[in-house]
Amino acid sequence: MKVGFLPLYIALYDEISPSMRPRCEAFYETMAKRLEAAGLEVIRTPICRIKPEFDAAVLSYEDQGADAIVTLHLAYSPSLESIDAICATDLPVIVMDTTETEEFTNMQDPGEISYNHGIHGVMDFCSMMMRRGKPYAIAAGYYTTSDVVDRVVGFVRAAVCAEALTETNVALFGGVFEGMGDFSVPAYELNDRFGIRTIDVDADRVRAIYGALTDEEVAAEKQFDKDNYEFEGTIIPEEYDAAVRSGLALRKYIDEAGLTAFSVNFTKIGPDNSGLTSMPFIECCKEMTRGIGYAGEGDPLTASFTGAFLRGYPDSTFCEIFCPDWKNDIVMLSHMGELNYNLAAVKPVIRRCGKNFTPAGFPYAGYTRMKGGHGVYVNVSRGEDDYKIVLSECDLLDFDEDNFPGDMRGWLRPACGTAQFLENLSRFGATHHSTFVMGATAEQIEFFATLLGLETYII
Repeated sequence: MKVGFLPLYIALYDEISPSMRPRCEAFYETMAKRLEAAGLEVIRTPICRIKPEFDAAVLSYEDQGADAIVTLHLAYSPSLESIDAICATDLPVIVMDTTETEEFTNMQDPGEISYNHGIHGVMDFCSMMMRRGKPYAIAAGYYTTSDVVDRVVGFVRAAVCAEALTETNVALFGGVFEGMGDFSVPAYELNDRFGIRTIDVDADRVRAIYGALTDEEVAAEKQFDKDNYEFEGTIIPEEYDAAVRSGLALRKYIDEAGLTAFSVNFTKIGPDNSGLTSMPFIECCKEMTRGIGYAGEGDPLTASFTGAFLRGYPDSTFCEIFCPDWKNDIVMLSHMGELNYNLAAVKPVIRRCGKNFTPAGFPYAGYTRMKGGHGVYVNVSRGEDDYKIVLSECDLLDFDEDNFPGDMRGWLRPACGTAQFLENLSRFGATHHSTFVMGATAEQIEFFATLLGLETYII
């Protein structure tokens, strides 16, 4: 993730107190290194004071492929010097509101005022961005004793996800599950609203890729599975071979077609329509670990958003609420055989599925339990007039054991309790397919939604 790090200053100080500049430049460099230590690639520019300097800085960020602009007010900076350049760029803005000195009591050296009064510049700047309709995020705090740097990085992650959505190429293998309406939206509308491109699957090409797989490729993939997963129960060689080949064909097609997301309708998987001879549950999991978005049953909406979240949060996964636990205030997350293996608490176990709902050969899945951690349950749906997002910070629970070896499974604890959580999801029109974004916070996903102009509901 790359950011343009914009230092804001005032020309007046160079006229009346030029000796201030070196110390301010040194603090700018200190903060640049803090951002780099937190995982960002930082584009530096000279201190900006007047319109031409801001114009040049923003242009340099665009030219160098920045994902966002992070600002730092080194002193008061009149907003009308910077606001035109900021509002003219499509780059998202994250305001880092911090100062060089932590403590400012009645006994502080008065000379420190000059180096620590950027806050009213922040207020001027943010007020003008609000007036001009420029989306932004702000994180305030002292840089060594608060989480301000981490929050800035989180907002950059959210910005990366929002941009990734506009670059989505999604395909539906087997079309849409007949009768499921909540995530069914027109392809043209996804393109018009978000820039999501729905790619038609070329089943003949999938069949050709499948037929061209070499025995060496298949053997290598089987060895990968053997090295990384457990095996359990009866494994019928011909069926497992078809599962591996279908997974490899899917992977090669995704790469060849330049897909960033996909969905599979298990009811229509078979060589006559999709070109796959087995429902590729295991490969769906592997693809999410590669950063490719996924959702089940022909759902382009959730698949696309999952893919976007994976760009900033690699532990994101497609999920679905299955069963409520009213007594313990938790809910079970599951799906037929798909989960981002980055969230696996235990080594996945490959086994023959207990049932075959497909017209193709018997499928195989690599079942596992989700690890514990904090994140955001995110749902995107089509409302009456536009799309909207529902989000809730939740905890995935850690368990040492469970009684579901033949299922994908995880247990979610909503902060508001199970009943209120489920009520609000349906009150706000959430679909039954969602994304769990491990490591995110509600404020980060809210910024993501703001950048996309989505109406947001926080549970």
